[in-house]
Amino acid sequence: MLSPLTDDKYDILDNDMPAPSPSEHISDVQPNLTTPEQIVSALESVLFIAGRPMDINDLRKLLGLNDDELREGLSLLAEVCERERRGVRVQRLGDQVQLVSAPENARFVASLLGMPTQTKLTAAAMETLAIIAFRQPITRGQIEAIRGVNSDRALATLTQHGMVMEVGRASSVGRPVLFGTTLEFLQQFGLSSLDALPPPELNDELEQRRARDANAVRRAVNSGDPDQMKLPLDITTTRE
Repeated sequence: MLSPLTDDKYDILDNDMPAPSPSEHISDVQPNLTTPEQIVSALESVLFIAGRPMDINDLRKLLGLNDDELREGLSLLAEVCERERRGVRVQRLGDQVQLVSAPENARFVASLLGMPTQTKLTAAAMETLAIIAFRQPITRGQIEAIRGVNSDRALATLTQHGMVMEVGRASSVGRPVLFGTTLEFLQQFGLSSLDALPPPELNDELEQRRARDANAVRRAVNSGDPDQMKLPLDITTTRE
């Protein structure tokens, strides 16, 4: 089946010419999406045919919608897919949105494609991934400060598996790389967005102790008193 992006009318184009952008393909079409049902239907069709993440701005231009209409349409489509237990789900990360298979059907899709049903990660990689997921965007130095060990290997593994990526540079000295999770991460864990992450379980006593130690460090640095520099140390057992 030919999609609108591979219609025969483009066969006459020179092979050296760049492919038209999504919005150019329907530049001669006058959108007439006036009801929520029509918007949801159009979004489902376009995202299904695209078969890849689409930029929110491209979707908005393609369908002739304003920001509110598009946001409400995507929310309604996601709600319908969840409520009716459809075989696809709406997945969104930042300005990228796509349709993906429902997580409960992962084993069937993996079997069809001859892919493993799970990505096996080491404990160190999983720990690093959890830190990035909840603290992103985050630098390598910040990750290692939390873990207490070098995280080069864990980051390399996560990057190789497409779970994390570079999302920018910090404004601090040296402009270190900032890491964040990817759409592949959401898909592997069956999440529709980062908002679907479960709230972290915090140890109140530990958090309070860390806050007290941080305040002690600030007071010592500000006062310059050597006696106050004898601060309690938070010893972390080194893990390989």
